[in-house]
Amino acid sequence: MARERVYRTRAVVLKRRDHGEADRILTTYTPDFGKRVFLARGVRKPASRKAGHLEPFTHVNLLLAKGRTWDLVTQAETVYGFRPLREDLDRAAHAYYLAELIDAFTEEEDAHIELYDLLLAGLRLLEKTDKLALTTRWFELELLKLSGFQPEFFHCVECGDEIQPVTNYFSAELGGVLCPRHGEGRAHAIALDVGALKVLRYIQSQPYEQAERLELTDARMRQIERVLADYIRHVLERKLKTPDFIHRL
Repeated sequence: MARERVYRTRAVVLKRRDHGEADRILTTYTPDFGKRVFLARGVRKPASRKAGHLEPFTHVNLLLAKGRTWDLVTQAETVYGFRPLREDLDRAAHAYYLAELIDAFTEEEDAHIELYDLLLAGLRLLEKTDKLALTTRWFELELLKLSGFQPEFFHCVECGDEIQPVTNYFSAELGGVLCPRHGEGRAHAIALDVGALKVLRYIQSQPYEQAERLELTDARMRQIERVLADYIRHVLERKLKTPDFIHRL
């Protein structure tokens, strides 16, 4: 999409890093252009009016000017600041993870309005829910679906047979569940009992309002978290940083 010399867009700030003596480089996700990197000059100066509008996972309205390397933030106005996420360390950690996921799964200049909407929805849910881990698992599965990496939980990815209510196996390498005949003893395949598979299927196939009603034990939550973490690590070919911080909390 062509841009004028000066243009506007809304964005969610995914991350930031200091640049030079007073500037910051912002990685954002926008509805119009997908992931974009912008330069905010002077934003670290005490007198900067833009600083408070450019915090991580802030939803912001930007006025930008085209630049040589990065387009420049000339004005910034908060649309919604997600203040409750900043006032609670657990909520903030999960919000950083959502931002890290979007950053990892997207390339610059590849607009995907559904991912933008999903990010905003996920941040809003984290503001209110007491089920942070469950909400994050729902977000992971939605992100995988929208990104074209939806894992298969209903049929064996080796033989195509419908999965039966017995202990099955999940292969991150193959992108889904394996029946006992093809999964038992297979390297790197994770055993999935009937309950865990039901939970993964339910979260994957139901709207959030239904998925949030699940009451899961800590052990069950760790099990489904491991399955999705292994799969996401395989898809991205690297480990994300925020989950370790969440676990330390």
